[in-house]
Amino acid sequence: MRIALIVGINYYQNGGALFGCVDDAHAVKAVLERHDGGGVNFDCKLLTGTGPTDAVTRRELRDSIQQLFAVDADIALFYFAGHGHIEATGGYLLASDSARGDEGISLSDVLVLANQSRARNKIIFLDSCHSGIAGTPPGQGNLATLAEGVTVLTASTAEQYATERDDRGVFTTLLVDALNGSAANLTGDITPGSIYAHIDQSLGAWEQRPVFKTNVKQFVSLREVSAPISREELRRLVEFFPAPGAEFRLDPTFEPELKGRDPGMPDPIPENTRTFGTLQKYNRLNLLVPVGVRHMWNAAMESRSCRLTALGEHYRRLVEKNRI
Repeated sequence: MRIALIVGINYYQNGGALFGCVDDAHAVKAVLERHDGGGVNFDCKLLTGTGPTDAVTRRELRDSIQQLFAVDADIALFYFAGHGHIEATGGYLLASDSARGDEGISLSDVLVLANQSRARNKIIFLDSCHSGIAGTPPGQGNLATLAEGVTVLTASTAEQYATERDDRGVFTTLLVDALNGSAANLTGDITPGSIYAHIDQSLGAWEQRPVFKTNVKQFVSLREVSAPISREELRRLVEFFPAPGAEFRLDPTFEPELKGRDPGMPDPIPENTRTFGTLQKYNRLNLLVPVGVRHMWNAAMESRSCRLTALGEHYRRLVEKNRI
């Protein structure tokens, strides 16, 4: 079972309105509900605060967070977009009816609920100002208190504001892009770690900095997208490269194109050309490079070899260990 509580609040009775949080929440819900192929993924509950008749009260927000982390699920995911507040007593998520900062939901309380949850994996995404303090008790400096299975990814540090651009949260825009496939690995899996890497690389040193805190033994896949190469073809890495540093020798029989052949060159062999097609896929995915020449065509026509890159060696080891 995978469940998600997704909250977006634009309307605040006692503070400045926001503009992109509700749309961001809808976008997160849309991408989490199903895998790329249409299979069911997360069972989502959506709370949005758009105006006086559609507000998210503190009571409703707290009760929903408690219900989320009370479920014995494989993954319990909490996403929040809205105002955040920080003071000496810690950080807070503000509901529509919060009259002042410390009347929101304490981030310490959210972490207590997550730490005590029976869910195997607890994922928290926060697109709110000062959210980077989540997981750090007041007065504890950089000491984070996360139980095993808890992961927190926030839009900014404890000192920073979370910005909006074109009426969308900068953090959530990158989060949704990552979940749509920008953070997928070669098997099509998207993990919290790969999402953070995507967001981290997309934001410059002078922009808001995402904060990533986790206490897990192994990352869980949050969404599956179409892989750029089949698992069957990946498993052939150990067939072509049986040992680290091995090279695969090519010759003109691997190249299916007849143009450019010198007189006396052997004709293509169908079995070899099929193998060459797989090797070319490896090359396009940066798993493999030709040795001594720039292009795979030259490697074949000049009877050169090809070898795995560092990334290719990584996936070869995964295949060797039956991880793929």
